[in-house]
Amino acid sequence: MANTKNHTPLVRYLATESYLMTRGAALHFPAKQFSKLITPEHSVYGVVIDIPMNPTTLATLVVYINGAANLYFNMYDGEHMGCYTGASQRYQSVVQAGQILVTNASRMLGDAQKTKQFDLPMGRNNNIFLLTRNGIYKKTVSPTEVANESKEVQSVYFLYQRVMQELHSAQLKDRAAAQKNQ
Repeated sequence: MANTKNHTPLVRYLATESYLMTRGAALHFPAKQFSKLITPEHSVYGVVIDIPMNPTTLATLVVYINGAANLYFNMYDGEHMGCYTGASQRYQSVVQAGQILVTNASRMLGDAQKTKQFDLPMGRNNNIFLLTRNGIYKKTVSPTEVANESKEVQSVYFLYQRVMQELHSAQLKDRAAAQKNQ
């Protein structure tokens, strides 16, 4: 009988210095900026998620408890970094999706491991980093295996897909407005 389980190729993403620095700054953004929003029930103040987009592009979604959501792209050529930032200043739907994600991320802390290693993902795996006052927690999720994860991990996975959808919608609105103003 043939093994039908999908195997994740061991793709290593090459990263530009600017991408790594931006990602590092997001991972180490201080909790004190959000001290009024952090509660014992909702101890996560930020979520940083590395999402392989294709074999040559890696995206990092950064979302904070105030609803700020930004997306950074590292291109395979080793020279370019792209980004989509500032949508939360223009679109309440992005803020709401971001706040819901970060508020619910505390529920999956039990599935994550405290870490000081911030390696890029391998293959198609998504790295989810949860930022708390007590340190950073990491959970690696395979999109093809998310159904086998806990309900808490599945929920966070769904919620960050929702943030991505809202950012995409905002980007389309921005493009339409730019074309209209030409």
